[in-house]
Amino acid sequence: MKAVFEKLGQNPKQSLKLFLRGFGLFIVGALAIILGYFTDPLWQIPGLLLLVPGILMAAIGYLGIFSNRLLNIFNRTRVRKDLFK
Repeated sequence: MKAVFEKLGQNPKQSLKLFLRGFGLFIVGALAIILGYFTDPLWQIPGLLLLVPGILMAAIGYLGIFSNRLLNIFNRTRVRKDLFK
């Protein structure tokens, strides 16, 4: 399990960039869906097409950020245990 966290959290800047791009796509897709609700319903189709990859990109980016922080916590507790021996 630790190897998976190391692979996902190896580059937190890239994960943050991926998360922000995915979140941006999500917002644009949600706005298109809202626009389609109030005006022409055809706006909802591109909204859905932008929403799904936005969710996936944001989730992968967030998972990378979370993995990096979790690894930092694991490594910090291991160092503290070594200090008290």
